[in-house]
Amino acid sequence: MRLDIPGFVDLQMNGYRNVDFSDATLTEESFAEACRALFANGTAAMLPTVVTGPEEMYRHNLPLIARAMQSDEFQGRLPGIHVEGPFVSDEPGAVGAHPPEYVRKPDLRFFDRLLEWAEGRIAILTIAADVEGAEELCRHATAQGVTVSLGHQLAEDEDMARLAAAGARGLTHLGNGLPNLLPRHPNTIWAGLANDDLMLTVIADGHHLPPSTLKAMIRAKGVERTIVVSDASPLAGMPPGRYRTLGNLAVLEPNGKLHNPEKECLVGSASTMFECMNFLAGQGYCTLDEMLALGFHNPLRFLGVDASRIPAGPRLIYDEDARTFALGE
Repeated sequence: MRLDIPGFVDLQMNGYRNVDFSDATLTEESFAEACRALFANGTAAMLPTVVTGPEEMYRHNLPLIARAMQSDEFQGRLPGIHVEGPFVSDEPGAVGAHPPEYVRKPDLRFFDRLLEWAEGRIAILTIAADVEGAEELCRHATAQGVTVSLGHQLAEDEDMARLAAAGARGLTHLGNGLPNLLPRHPNTIWAGLANDDLMLTVIADGHHLPPSTLKAMIRAKGVERTIVVSDASPLAGMPPGRYRTLGNLAVLEPNGKLHNPEKECLVGSASTMFECMNFLAGQGYCTLDEMLALGFHNPLRFLGVDASRIPAGPRLIYDEDARTFALGE
């Protein structure tokens, strides 16, 4: 069955084929090559994601990505930048693979500099709801047209409610960016699932969330409030092996699991949106219309982007019997 969408939309893409969007040595050529390869493989549009890092990285990478967004080649394919951090929790586990030495407390002036370096093109800012100053930063960013999402945090019900009232609209990869052990309840997973004002993003690579957890989260939030993201690391598209990425020692297993054995945490995924959507399709509990909402319509609605602005790419095909997406001519 040929589908009438140009591919999937990824709100969290850290890099591809060993090109790291948060590496201060990123070049315009390497960024463009990574984008071309990604757009040829089932992703129609994506937000390049820059994670917590030193000031010089932001000062170099954000303008570089903003220039690419304005190029004729990538018109419509890069609707904004996702800045994940540096205003996240520095608590072990909650900080995840982000380098804790570069985490900052919410700082309106530094955010304004980020927005200036990005030429106003920050679409999503991920912050922790439970750190001092988060509410003020959320109001400030929202007033400038930036969508605030909450993640890498230990926030509970009151934190989430306060930030939602301040304008936050999303939950960044709920269930990840957390300590391996949490209180039974309350905890940030239950708080996020229960808050009807916050849309949920989930990493559907088969490693970040066990299949039963992924299913339960989608069922709890509802398809209309859920978005699939890849959270693809720069090692997506690379062969199994040992690497250094995003400031971490990372082991990419043959089964696609990408982890830091020293920190006992994952280091982003090794899957693209196309691969994540195929994992979800293989689970068999979502209809085709639901999957197209999770992987295409909902992320565009979250960004406020019209689907007609996304250029055509390789044709998407869905095999209902095999429950598999494929690429056609």
